[in-house]
Amino acid sequence: MAFDSREVRLDTHVPLGQPLTHGLFQQTRSLISGPVVVRNRWMSLTAAMRTLISGTAAPMPAYQVGEVMHGPAVGEVVASTDPELAPGTWVRHSRGWREYAVVDTYEKIDPVSSAEEAMRHLGQGLTTYVGLRAAAQVQPGDTVLVTGATGAVGSIAAPIARLLGAARVVGSTGSPGRAAGLGYDAVYDRHTGSMADAAPAGVDAVLDTVGGQQLREAVQLARPGARIALCGALAHQLGGDPPAVELDLMTLIGKRITLRGFTASDHPHLHEEWHRLGLREPFTVVDGLDRAPQALIDLLAGRYAGGLVVRV
Repeated sequence: MAFDSREVRLDTHVPLGQPLTHGLFQQTRSLISGPVVVRNRWMSLTAAMRTLISGTAAPMPAYQVGEVMHGPAVGEVVASTDPELAPGTWVRHSRGWREYAVVDTYEKIDPVSSAEEAMRHLGQGLTTYVGLRAAAQVQPGDTVLVTGATGAVGSIAAPIARLLGAARVVGSTGSPGRAAGLGYDAVYDRHTGSMADAAPAGVDAVLDTVGGQQLREAVQLARPGARIALCGALAHQLGGDPPAVELDLMTLIGKRITLRGFTASDHPHLHEEWHRLGLREPFTVVDGLDRAPQALIDLLAGRYAGGLVVRV
């Protein structure tokens, strides 16, 4: 595992769990740009990391060979140059994949004492909520389709869609058995099943995390005025379909279909609204930073349902 030189290999100087001394921080201060050192406690793994590994265009920086990977994490401040951020303060930041991180962009949070509390900050539920609420604009009585129904985004989609008034929620997955208990009215196997069989009367709103052939099928199945929220492109990200998706423009025009890409950061006014709902996201915990690489491989192979967090 590589370590960022700007962090002067802090993990090799400080025993696990031992706070950094003020003296050590002062010695490294000239080599770093961030104001605080954080002992990471939890980090999340997502399918989007496959895109960052491949270097494909994404809303965040791609991973570079030989450098430390990055990802959402929460942890405790152990040394700080900011008088407003005392040691022991908990923060959320984007420099996971390491035990100690030097960060200059972070969000103060309440102390985290459990995996459930960590998921409030690291889960994908906010993305799902913004996608269904603002991009797909789910309305009362809608039939909603979610591609990638058992992933981190899709696993919380059914209860959110119902809160927004959906009458029927269907999903696609490569592992239908993992969809039990996620609240879907119907889930079909994307390898052998049919989207049309799951939603024979068509769909009004779509949260698409897959793209490719499933997006093409969703367009064909869409009712007039349907709204399709484009959240991801797993069919391409996981090394399958090409990035280009051929869609029938006459169908889009004739049905007045809206396709809208989005990110959760586009709608900051919805963040507090999402947290007030208090929904629990399905997740799995993996213990130990050394197990994170294999856990990511297993995640990309579809061996988990819901979110995946690592207890560092």
